[in-house]
Amino acid sequence: MRCMSLAQARRVALACQGFTDPAPRGRVDVRHLRRVIARVDLIQIDSVNVLERAHYLPALSRLGPYPRGLLDDLTYRRGELFEYWGHEASLVPVADQPLYRGRMARMAQPSNRERRLIDSGLVAAVEAEVAERGPLLASEVHPPRNGRGPWWDWHDGKVACEYLLASGRFAVAARRNFARVYDLAERVLPAEVLARPTPAPDAALRMLLAKAARALGVATLPDLADYHRVRRPVARPLVADLVADGVLEPVTVEGWSEPAYLHAEARLPRRVDARALLAPFDPLVWFRPRAERLFGFRYRVEIYVPAAQRVHGYYVLPFLLGDRLVARADLKADRQASRLLVRSAWLEPGHDPVAVATPLAAELASLAGWLGLVDVAVAERGDLAPALRAAARRA
Repeated sequence: MRCMSLAQARRVALACQGFTDPAPRGRVDVRHLRRVIARVDLIQIDSVNVLERAHYLPALSRLGPYPRGLLDDLTYRRGELFEYWGHEASLVPVADQPLYRGRMARMAQPSNRERRLIDSGLVAAVEAEVAERGPLLASEVHPPRNGRGPWWDWHDGKVACEYLLASGRFAVAARRNFARVYDLAERVLPAEVLARPTPAPDAALRMLLAKAARALGVATLPDLADYHRVRRPVARPLVADLVADGVLEPVTVEGWSEPAYLHAEARLPRRVDARALLAPFDPLVWFRPRAERLFGFRYRVEIYVPAAQRVHGYYVLPFLLGDRLVARADLKADRQASRLLVRSAWLEPGHDPVAVATPLAAELASLAGWLGLVDVAVAERGDLAPALRAAARRA
């Protein structure tokens, strides 16, 4: 069995995630964004807007500044992506919709509250209303505000819309102030895709695991299962099938206690010269045990941690330099003052603060420009803050 060093595993993973692809020359366009999607396979959606909504950031990390509207255009106008429960709420290639039909069937099994709404006729009424009136916000369905429950205080109309979305009968036609606009799936998704046969459940999950393996490069079974949220006991025999088919090669990775699998198409670059700030939900780091195994980087999103108990900050982005995660920064876009606020900056052990601060300051300046902000302000908190503040002044 082949044995890989940890450095080799990192370089393989970064290449498969698109961090060694050549930088675009000139204006970034939809072709470059398609390349990113082909690499990462799906993008997690998140509503937190303290900096920028997280689903716009993976393309920025891999392409540099790009027109943010490209992602919305690819999703809601061109229809090449659609919203569904992939890795949490995600933007998923529309061509993969048949692979999620088994999940849609499972999610059509109603909860107690959904059963009550089905039995009362509300779900059918909401579906009929959207069919008649066209795309609607949940707040526009009638009656919009009857009944409340534990799902983020959702009213019954919203629960009905989300149930119809999860079960595949609705799709998201647009976003309005980030709220979902629901329509019948057959009016949003291409007829050609909807007409494709539904794969057998195991075949669909095996394809999702193969896609995860291609995006990750080298991965453990938990890594593979997490990518598209496949249960590990279900994934285990399907990964064995991929090994038998030659899609995956069992390998060992230095320092990893679990067996690993290398995708047949993965390549090992000699070096990686990446420089990128990563969203908290970037596919490179969204599975925290993998981020720690691969980079020695312990990462926790502290949005829901009381302020006094936060270690690094509210909205912290890891900083990738070369093939290592070398720092992290708590960022906020102060749009009123047109400033990118660095509320804290922290160096990872073993790295030189000056060598990290200079490229990080350049990346922060680029991010500020992409956000339409004119300044970067670095606060005093964090062991990297002094060097970063000096580098930001020079930048």
